[in-house]
Amino acid sequence: MRQYVVDAFTDEVFKGNPAAVCLPEMWPSDDLMANIAMENHFSETAFIVREPEGWHLRWFTPGGEIDLCGHATLASAYVLLRFVEPNADMVRFRTMSGILTVTRQRNKDGHGADVFTMDFPTFELQPIPVTDAMERALGIRPIEAWLGRDLLCVMSDESTVRGLDPDQELVKELPGLLTNVTAAGGVNSGFDCVSRSFAPKLAVPEDPVCGSGHCHILPYWSKRLDKVSLTAYQASARGGIIHAMVSSDRVSLGGSAALFSIGTILPD
Repeated sequence: MRQYVVDAFTDEVFKGNPAAVCLPEMWPSDDLMANIAMENHFSETAFIVREPEGWHLRWFTPGGEIDLCGHATLASAYVLLRFVEPNADMVRFRTMSGILTVTRQRNKDGHGADVFTMDFPTFELQPIPVTDAMERALGIRPIEAWLGRDLLCVMSDESTVRGLDPDQELVKELPGLLTNVTAAGGVNSGFDCVSRSFAPKLAVPEDPVCGSGHCHILPYWSKRLDKVSLTAYQASARGGIIHAMVSSDRVSLGGSAALFSIGTILPD
């Protein structure tokens, strides 16, 4: 089974969010895919199989299968459009979250990286009370809390988000699949918002750049800032930049990717 390791939401290796992209001829067993994801120990390992209806994409964390992942979708599109369908500039994936479309904007002058834009659903957010449990888990009390698939905690400023050192065991006890923490970008940062994403329930202490998390984060800031075009920064140790457009129920997430390695998995 051929496997590619791609750094997503960056144009340089060792930055952004690494994902493994596997291209089996037919579907491995769920147990084997879960074991490969645990062995890779990236936040996501993607598996893509060509079916009669088109490309089918699934995502596995070290803790199991997940319903939506941004950076591994970007990495998957990068692999298919570079190595499998190099003359195409668009790919559609069948996924647990419906049909996801990724388009490529080629860099025309031959310098710099192509940009891949993903069309994703947004998550509906409901306000929930800020609790002492949130403060204990994060070390700082949020000023707002919202719940979709994930928990979204809003902090007062960018420096608070960057300086967080959460208690991962206590984060596991919070509602939501992931815990996304965000604040408005500083005056001189050049970003509309900064965020970090913690996923200990999926055996991922911190996701370096979380696309599905931004399906919560960006709709919030779009309403708060009254903007449809936003630039977000994931303030993890690796860091990553997301360019986005937000509509009523969809968000487009754009970024580049860099190839780290190509290898062969020998599961037998």
